[in-house]
Amino acid sequence: QVQLVESGGGLVQAGGSLRLSCAASGRTFSSYAMGWFRQAPGKEREFVAAISWSGGSSHYADSVKGRFTISRDNAKNTVYLQMNSLKPEDTAVYYCAAGSTYYRSSYAGRYDYWGQGTQVTVSS
Repeated sequence: QVQLVESGGGLVQAGGSLRLSCAASGRTFSSYAMGWFRQAPGKEREFVAAISWSGGSSHYADSVKGRFTISRDNAKNTVYLQMNSLKPEDTAVYYCAAGSTYYRSSYAGRYDYWGQGTQVTVSS
């Protein structure tokens, strides 16, 4: 069992930055691939970024590539999402998720555990 708690969301102006954190419980955190997803009002949840268990591999949605960076610290049981050059269209609830495989980690169905989400609002 893995419990995930996101933090770091808030209100920021367009062009600004935020860093989201996701703290995981459990001693097996380092064996999980981790992902970030987001859901805007009236829209479906969408993939943002994922990272392999070791941190050696990562990939991003085209909409955030070059602006967002996912990273992890297995010693701290934490995964991060650094978000730069934020745009109003990045406004959403952001969720972290843990899955047993990095394979096809763009798909929400590949994840076993989810956090409760943290709100990110980008004003224009």
